[in-house]
Amino acid sequence: MAIIVKYVVEHNGEEKLVTTDKKEADKYDKMLDVADNLSSYISAKGIQLDAAMAEELTIMLAKNKEIVGKLLKGSNADSLLEEEKADVVEMEKRQA
Repeated sequence: MAIIVKYVVEHNGEEKLVTTDKKEADKYDKMLDVADNLSSYISAKGIQLDAAMAEELTIMLAKNKEIVGKLLKGSNADSLLEEEKADVVEMEKRQA
């Protein structure tokens, strides 16, 4: 019999991630915290989004914080998207 340790990331009473990797669970939990902070900021600025849209938007922004940071510094969105695609292709080649 094996003992398996599982880490469960719960957000607003809902399981969002179950993993055996503590580092991955911590990273995901932090990303959800960033998304919550973004949501609070957006609401405080008077932008009204329905709950589902706000969650989807803030999670996307939090997951892509490095790219968003570059965009806020003036980088071109098209070139960043091309770099992202190239990174995905390279990763897929390594996995094959």
